[in-house]
Amino acid sequence: MLIADLDGLKVHYRDDGDPHGRPVVFANSLGTDLRLWDKVIERLPQDLRLIRYDMRGHGLTDALSPPYSMGALISDAEAILDHLGVRDCVFVGLSIGGMIAQGLAVKRMDQIRAMVLSNTAAKIGTVQTWQTRIDTIADGGIDAIADTVMQVWFPPNFRKTPELHAWRAMLTRQPIDGYIGCAAAIAGTDFYTTTAALTLPTLAIAGSEDGATPPDLVRETANLVRGSKFHLIRNAGHLPCVDKPDDYAQTLATFFKDIGHI
Repeated sequence: MLIADLDGLKVHYRDDGDPHGRPVVFANSLGTDLRLWDKVIERLPQDLRLIRYDMRGHGLTDALSPPYSMGALISDAEAILDHLGVRDCVFVGLSIGGMIAQGLAVKRMDQIRAMVLSNTAAKIGTVQTWQTRIDTIADGGIDAIADTVMQVWFPPNFRKTPELHAWRAMLTRQPIDGYIGCAAAIAGTDFYTTTAALTLPTLAIAGSEDGATPPDLVRETANLVRGSKFHLIRNAGHLPCVDKPDDYAQTLATFFKDIGHI
């Protein structure tokens, strides 16, 4: 188990594959931890350096005092990459992880040479919808939203499998402070202007059955970045790395090859 002490913030991370390989960094979604990427990591070329971490308030990383700003989450990503000596990575971010990718690409061009914006957008939801969710969790815990979140995360066929139990348990076992803190960060973020200024190689991935960031929203964000590519995974939900890992890993590998990262 690897823990980085980043100026008092204890961050849990994994560093798999070839330590001397080209780096790929994965940032997870709200309500999940770095196990989100398990199925994808095992399907990617192992001569890559495959790094993932639990963002602030998730998994085994410190929650500290919420609410958080998106700037703080971006600084956390920046710090873990500096801690690991990472430069010129492909940063793969899903949902809030994709928002972190957009912000980090603006801030640290030396760290990121390309990004994958998976099931994300420059702006997700409204302040009011996020505040309603925060209030619901404050009153009834994460379990109060869990069944609704499962419907948003996964298509109907996946929700019939026993694996759904594990993902619901992962969601409900996240620290409440961490979930609320990151929800507040999403609520306060609008990256339309800054993302439109980016020119780095970008792949946007959407799931056709995504109830959180529908394909049209992901495509709209992709269109902000000049020369970006958009890929739709059919019959996939908000977490296509979970319900369609073969398609997801192949899509990533193709992008890595196209940009000369493998």
